Amino acid sequence: MAENKTENFEELEGETCFLIDEDGNENPFEIIGRLEIEGNEYLAFMPIDSDECEYVILKKERDENGEDVYVTIDDDDEFESVAEVFEDEVFGDLDLDMLDGDGEEEEE
Repeated sequence: MAENKTENFEELEGETCFLIDEDGNENPFEIIGRLEIEGNEYLAFMPIDSDECEYVILKKERDENGEDVYVTIDDDDEFESVAEVFEDEVFGDLDLDMLDGDGEEEEE
């Protein structure tokens, strides 16, 4: 079985970064989870300026200049495997439906 390393959600809470979409627009995202699987690092991001509670999983790679970049996971099997680990190990105790667009719990 692959070795998985996880970090607690609380340790990542509040980390914000800007991701550039395919149209060149910068969009703010909060890092909501991080995993290392078989030597590859994956991060889950939630858009800050969205009312929807959907997240994006990206893979950390290095570009030709040695800079860290986050890329989509093109291999369907790899994506399904990583998404399943995120669901089980990172988000297992977190109810994503209870979060608002800012990653904060909604009041009922």
